[in-house]
Amino acid sequence: MPRLSEVIAALENLWPAERAESWDAVGTVVGDPDQEVGRVLFAVDPVRDVVAEAVRLGADLLVTHHPLYLRGTTTVAAGTVKGRVVHTLIKNDIALHVAHTNADTADPGVSDALAGALDLRVVRPLVPDPTDPAGRRGLGRICELDHPVTVRELAARAAERLPATAQGIRVAGDPEALVRTVAVSGGSGDSLFDQVRAAGVDAFLTADLRHHPASEAVAETPLALLDAAHWATEWPWCELAAAQLDEISDQHGWDLRVHVSKTVTDPWTAHAASHPSPTTARPPSAPRASSSHSPGAPN
Repeated sequence: MPRLSEVIAALENLWPAERAESWDAVGTVVGDPDQEVGRVLFAVDPVRDVVAEAVRLGADLLVTHHPLYLRGTTTVAAGTVKGRVVHTLIKNDIALHVAHTNADTADPGVSDALAGALDLRVVRPLVPDPTDPAGRRGLGRICELDHPVTVRELAARAAERLPATAQGIRVAGDPEALVRTVAVSGGSGDSLFDQVRAAGVDAFLTADLRHHPASEAVAETPLALLDAAHWATEWPWCELAAAQLDEISDQHGWDLRVHVSKTVTDPWTAHAASHPSPTTARPPSAPRASSSHSPGAPN
């Protein structure tokens, strides 16, 4: 079996830490470089349920997309949620390695995996990495479909192909508009609207879209928006990354056992759909002059 340091070197070759954003926290969080690694688990989030899964599996290494401590900390006391994660990992000899924004911009990276899950053909990065002379690395991807589909059909495909979540897929824009080109970005994507508009695509599929940027985007252009759950848009990367490590293991004769977590770590657990009725659909009546109080503002 390889040592942890050897496996980490292979992962760093896939997702070099120097390609992460300056604010990010990537790399190895816990783990003895000399420990042997026979079983690896990939997941999006380093949360307690995933760590418990790693323990049950007998994993020696947990690789996650999201950092454990993104903004730093002054304690890893077991009385804190994240401190308990650290203690559990160390007690069970499980190393933790993080590939975040360095995996977002990799070739292939998070958005390639998202495009692949939806059978979209990647054309180029949405935001190219200026340090890549080949023009393949970067944030997000511009994609084409083999044949046009409606926004409604593309949303249905995303709902079917991505892991199920309480949110599902939200749509802004004309559901019957035809889509030939799509921009995708795994994770939070509403900071990319300028680049999406410049790309001239028909639709943008990402996560965590906020009200005002989304409202402005659909008001200014015919762009359709498809908003999925953050976790769901990044989970396909786990399968891609596991396949990459499998290939490296075969090349080195390591015989690693590589797994992908099926634990749903999306924080939203339920969804209640709105059903407009004649009562709720009518504009509210103006308050009578004799009222002793005003109705509260809607949230």
